[in-house]
Amino acid sequence: MSPTPSKKSADAAAAAATATQARSSATGLGGGGGGAGMRLIVPLQGVVQGRGGLVLGTLIPCALFYFLQFYLRRNRSPPPTSPQPPAANGPDLPGIVRSSSRNFLSARGSSSHAAISSRAASIARSCDSPYFVGTKKCSEDPYHPVDNPDGVIQLGLAENRVAFFYPRKSFILLLPFGGLIPVRSFLSIVVGLLQLSLDLIGDWLARNVKDTLLDERQGGLSISGLATYQPFDGLVELKMAVAEFMGQVMQGSVSFDPSQIIMTAGATPAIEILSFCLADAGNAFLVPSPYYPGYDRNIRWRAGIELIPVPCRSTDNFGLSIPALERAYNQAKMRGVKVRAVLFSNPSNPVGNLLHREALRDLLDFVTEKGIHVIADEVFAGSTHGTEDFVSMAEVLNTDEFDRSRVHIVYGLSKDLSVPGFRIGLIYSFNEHVIAAASKLARFSSVSVPTQHLLISMLNDTKFITQYIKTNRERLRVMYALLVNGLKQLGIESVKSSGGFYCWTDMSKFMKSYSEKGELELWKEMLNVAKIHLTPGTACHCIEPGWFRLCFTTLTEKDVPVVLERIKRVVDKH
Repeated sequence: MSPTPSKKSADAAAAAATATQARSSATGLGGGGGGAGMRLIVPLQGVVQGRGGLVLGTLIPCALFYFLQFYLRRNRSPPPTSPQPPAANGPDLPGIVRSSSRNFLSARGSSSHAAISSRAASIARSCDSPYFVGTKKCSEDPYHPVDNPDGVIQLGLAENRVAFFYPRKSFILLLPFGGLIPVRSFLSIVVGLLQLSLDLIGDWLARNVKDTLLDERQGGLSISGLATYQPFDGLVELKMAVAEFMGQVMQGSVSFDPSQIIMTAGATPAIEILSFCLADAGNAFLVPSPYYPGYDRNIRWRAGIELIPVPCRSTDNFGLSIPALERAYNQAKMRGVKVRAVLFSNPSNPVGNLLHREALRDLLDFVTEKGIHVIADEVFAGSTHGTEDFVSMAEVLNTDEFDRSRVHIVYGLSKDLSVPGFRIGLIYSFNEHVIAAASKLARFSSVSVPTQHLLISMLNDTKFITQYIKTNRERLRVMYALLVNGLKQLGIESVKSSGGFYCWTDMSKFMKSYSEKGELELWKEMLNVAKIHLTPGTACHCIEPGWFRLCFTTLTEKDVPVVLERIKRVVDKH
């Protein structure tokens, strides 16, 4: 028998209820709040029987179910969460749910500090020497005869500011990257940023900077020269120009091979790269003291090389002593420290004396006997102002038979050309393996291409360079004599020197006690009372207390009486 109409309706209703219940199970609502909702919704199907009842009986329960689900979610108590920091990369993107993985981090883990390397931590904790403390105070309160006459006068920084530059002509310069700027303003920016104040350099820039930067026919810059990679160890044209300049400042006594030059961004990275090439961490260099305070940072910080001061005495005019080197070498050997090189400066920094040919020969004999290297820091080679002639280590090698592979020279243009802001230094080595390694390491301290092109043009101006070297030496001689003679009138004696930007003076008789403590007390009095920054001998590892380095190239002739009057205020109290 066929089923009756009422039987069909009942079967259809049952089938609809079964389908709805199956959909409910598929959405995971078989129990709890979801199951209770279905017990309320499914019986409503009987209300909508009739025409279209099957369709409505399916849609209405589903709509009611989703409405109830939304209501329950909205009124549910949220789980406790820790506050989330704002996004570092901007606002949240719509539709993207953030991960809650941070909720599972323990409070102890989230409060820990971000660790840095032990090497960086050691540098961050280290105390600055008086040399750097005084330099910082000068930068915070710099002296100016008009704007800040009570500021701190800088006599601690070896920088050439012998003359000031005031452009006499004004014209418009079209910059290579677009825009116009008066040359007077442009050079004022250069002087301010690079601390260039030597009028000879300023005059050259005023006459030549436009052509140097814009005229590609004369080797000027183009977009390809600015935007493409160039050799990290320096352009060949610059190496050739610098080699010629080095020969000029050494008065033609020696010539230099451009293929043995590695350009770096200043003499500091040149010394660091050489240290990396010649020694391993934990090895040592012998350094005649007093020596330049920056060596401690340049060599110890990253290369991890120990510096062993080799004391030089005032009775010998602080000259190099081979017996002292021998003692220091033997003592290091007894401690189990491997000495890899001797590092010295010529002209000496901070004393200013020159090493004669015989002393250089003795030093070469010493390093050859010990099987170690020698590094000659000759950055002041062209900044001589006395009657003695400078002798380069390269010149000694040309005239005598020594193992050339052990000799390395550091040079730069910051001192002899008065352009410290240009950051131009170099390694000149006779060791092909050192040259190969240094040329690769130079990628971390390469000189900018615009700077190289500018210097190529300047150094190739033979007439200008010749006049500059002559005038610069004359001015150094005048300023040195002016300050040293003025100090002598105050009862302060200086070591006779022939090179560098400084004089090495003895103020021991003004100390309260003949000790390192007495020296530092006098230094603090000069810095805080007289407001003059001097470099104490302690910062240079001088074994005799009471010696100070005073840089005279940071002054003008009008500044010298001001400096002497301030020093007098302090020494008169002692």
